[in-house]
Amino acid sequence: MFAEFMGAEFRRYEDREFQGKPSRVVVAERVYRTNPADLWNALTDRERIPRWFLPIEGELKLGARYQLQGNAGGTITRCDPPEALDLTWEFGGGMSWVNLRLTPEGDATRLTLEHIVHASDVDEHWAKFGPAAVGVGWDLAFLGLGKHIAEGATVDRETGFAWTMSDEGKAYMRESAAAWAEAHIAGGADPEEARGMAARTVQAYTGGDARL
Repeated sequence: MFAEFMGAEFRRYEDREFQGKPSRVVVAERVYRTNPADLWNALTDRERIPRWFLPIEGELKLGARYQLQGNAGGTITRCDPPEALDLTWEFGGGMSWVNLRLTPEGDATRLTLEHIVHASDVDEHWAKFGPAAVGVGWDLAFLGLGKHIAEGATVDRETGFAWTMSDEGKAYMRESAAAWAEAHIAGGADPEEARGMAARTVQAYTGGDARL
């Protein structure tokens, strides 16, 4: 069902200062075959977001609060349609930040997502899982968004979850984690450590063996 679609096309990992603190930054990019206005609508319309991601409460406008069902909530800190959306990502008592940028490229639009977390807030979790922990999740979100944009249909949540637990879905998550490990290595990480982190992420997502 999902084999013809993909998550991110380009992945990066960066060490960067954010709000004056050392931070870890996971960057995912993909070009979608639609215009910026349509992609912005898919990302910010409360009725449309559940068609490819999760049910959401609140409003996606400057200063407003949002809450994804069973997942993160936060505050919109920048909203410049159809170019830029920044928000806090509050989950499990912790806070990180997600920035989205939309750039037109001919008859398509490049989506760049940055997920930023202060290094001091995630040392133990990071040492175990590395960037793949959020990277695999964003790959799955990019996957659902791509299917929605291409077909205009709702991605059924139960069908999507069943797919992630299938052999094909687990293979997809292994490939995603392996790609994030390579991005981590390109960003300066030790190869053995980076691949070990990614393997543990695969185990956490699939409940299976820790292999890439």
